[in-house]
Parts: sequence; structure tokens; C-alpha cells
Amino acid sequence: MTPVSIGLLGLGTVGGGTVNVLTRNADEISRRAGREIRIAMASTRDMTRERICELEGFDLVQDPFAVVDHPDIEVIVELIGGETLAKDLVLRAIYHGKHVVTANKALIAVHGNEIFAAAQEQGVTVAFEAAVAGGISIIKTIREGLAGNRIEWLAGIINGTGNYILSAMRDDGKDFSEALAEAQHLGYAEADPTIDVEGIDAAHKLTILAATAFGIPLQFDKVYTEGIGGLDQADIRYAEQLGYRIKHLGIARRTDRGVEMRVHPTLIPERRLIANVEGVMNAVLIYGDAVGPTLHYGAGAGAHPTASSVVADIIDVVRALTTDPNNRVPHLAFQPNALTDLPILAAEDFESAYCLRMDAQDRPGVLADVARILGELNISIEAILQKEPRAQQKTATVIIMTQRTRERFINRALAQIEGLDAINRPVKRIRVEHLDSSGT
Repeated sequence: MTPVSIGLLGLGTVGGGTVNVLTRNADEISRRAGREIRIAMASTRDMTRERICELEGFDLVQDPFAVVDHPDIEVIVELIGGETLAKDLVLRAIYHGKHVVTANKALIAVHGNEIFAAAQEQGVTVAFEAAVAGGISIIKTIREGLAGNRIEWLAGIINGTGNYILSAMRDDGKDFSEALAEAQHLGYAEADPTIDVEGIDAAHKLTILAATAFGIPLQFDKVYTEGIGGLDQADIRYAEQLGYRIKHLGIARRTDRGVEMRVHPTLIPERRLIANVEGVMNAVLIYGDAVGPTLHYGAGAGAHPTASSVVADIIDVVRALTTDPNNRVPHLAFQPNALTDLPILAAEDFESAYCLRMDAQDRPGVLADVARILGELNISIEAILQKEPRAQQKTATVIIMTQRTRERFINRALAQIEGLDAINRPVKRIRVEHLDSSGT
């Protein structure tokens, strides 16, 4: 059969890795796809930059629109990142009747509803496996492998930078700033790490996972997002003493009242497999009603792990080129006219257990006052850990673990506790998830 011509937009880390995988595994890929796949053209802003791939066998241009407009190219692979230019290029490709493969999580999370509607109208596919968790085929797993399940919840370590920082804080005793500097030195964190450490990157990915798991529209603006910059060594140590580890999790949960979508530091029992995922690795734990819990682990970034997912999408697109568009696997796992508008819960309606850390004056009655406040709001105490005050200090650190409750009640309790004369403000709050079969 005639080879399929593809065009690459971007030859950075992932673009270079994609060229390498397509070239190195060309015969294997052709056997899987049923047709030869050839790179016809690629675009790059910097023609002189040193790359990890060979620039042979295809045309190299600076104008990405020249690639999109090329009449012989059937599949566009968007690897430039960002939203504005990427969106313009992807929509133009769709309107030209070209299929699209992208690794751009921000593009899909923010503009995916518009992009998928345009693709549906034009009868083309937009594939985005590499947008979430790099080399872990998590989108295909949810969309196809678990298609017979009702997904109840999922929880994931889906940002390698944040996970590396927390691992360094725990294993090496570094504070946050030291661990971040090390991640930047090793190339795991950008010079401006805001998107990673504040949870924005994880929120993009969680948006996509939740939409695919629950059959809801993409709603990035409704994800509750909290970063890891406020964590310190005391948090890490106390978590260990209580039998927990702190991970920066993205959590999506279906409830009777709607869907929770949240990214925040989370205490997880140390015996859970996901609590032992270290360094830059990613992992996603999914609970389906038929299969139960499944854990998916692997490299969440990097040239060749991410290229693995990009090339897998290219193969899937090529396999389906002659398929009736109405019989292809839906973009968000459910048929477009069957997406449900489940409400996305506000943060105050989340349910979780909590770890509260406070500095209290070392005098009788303080703990009784705190317990009274929690009790009046029907918040049950799971455990209390009190650290003896150091010499010459008049305050003691108190750790309280609560049972599950609504966030609104914890907010009210903290406001009252911080109003006590004997409590030094603020009270530190970290959510606790046990991630057992009930999803609690």
C-alpha cells in the first residue's frame, strides 16, 4: 500500500525522540500499522540547534503552517506545546481534513472540547495519549482496556518534577528550595517551575483523565489546584511517624453529588504501592467496578518514553484511516452525543480525611478545646500525636488525624481553632486519602 506521510511540528525533546523511534523501529511499525509511515516534513524555530535525532529523509522548514498546508501530508503531529499557536495549527489541520496527534496537555485540557467538535465534524481523529503520563498508555487503558467498567475514581502521581522534589525531601532531608534547585540542575524542573510545583501541569492532565473516565466535557477551570511549595521537613517527618507518605496527587472521584477534581499534597498510607513511586516516575491508580484497583506505572516524561506514546497514536491513526469516522474509538471514550453534564463539585464539597498540624501553648485544656470544636462539627478524630516542647519553648506541636468529612466543616473548624488564644496561626492542613477499594 502507499506509505502514509506525516508532518512533525516541533523537533525539541519529544520531536527528536519521535523521529528516532519512527526511524529505528520502522519495520516493526509498518508491520503493526499495515502501511509504511514516513516523515515528509518537519518544522522547527531554530534550524541550527543541536538535536538528538538525524535530520535526513525529510524536509525541514521554519514555518509550521507550511507543514499543515502540505497537500500530501495526512497526519500532523503537534509537539510544539503552548496553547495559542498550537490551537491555530491543529484547527487548521482539522479543517484541511488531516488527522492530528498531539502531546500537548494544556491544549487538550483547555481547548479540547472545541477541537474534538471540529474533528467530529470533519471526520478526522485527534489522538493525545502522550499528553498524560508520558510513556504510560493511560488514555488507551481507560478508553479501551477498561471500557466495560464504571470508573469510580482515579488518583495519580502525574507530574514527575513534583514527585522528584518530594522524594528528595524525604530521602535526602532537603527542604523544598534545596530539592527544587537540585531538580532544576538535573533538568527535571524548568527555570520557572511554577506550572509544575503549583500543580497546573497535573491539573491539565487530571482534566483529561476525568473526562475520559467519566464521560464529561473537559473542564480545566473547575479543577481545585494546590501546590507543594508550602510543605516542609516537619510535614515529611510527621507523615513518616504516622505511617504515611506525602505525594502530590491528582484525584478524580465520582460521587452521588457530582465529580471531584482536585490536585494537592496528600498523605497516603506507606503500604500502598503508589506511595512508593519515587523520583520522576509517574503512576495512576484506577478503580473500576468490575476490575477493582489497577496501578499503571512508568516514565511520565522524557524523549523516548513520550515518543513511545506519540508513535502508538500515529499507528492507531494509520490503522483507522479508511474506517468510517462514526465507528472509530471516541476521543473521550464515550460517544460525543452521550457525554454527561455531571456537576463538578466546589472545593468545600470535597470529602476527605485530614491531617492538622498546629503549635499550641503547653497548658491544660487546649487539646480539650480543639476536640470540642471538632466534635461540634461532627468531625471524628482518628489519632493525635503530641510532640513534647523543646527546652525553653512554651509551645508544643500537635498533630491530629481526622476521619473523612466535608471540606466546608474543616474550614469552619480551622477558623475556630485558629481563633483560640492558645493556638499559633496558621494551622497546617494536608488531606489524607487511603485509596482502598471504597475510594476513601
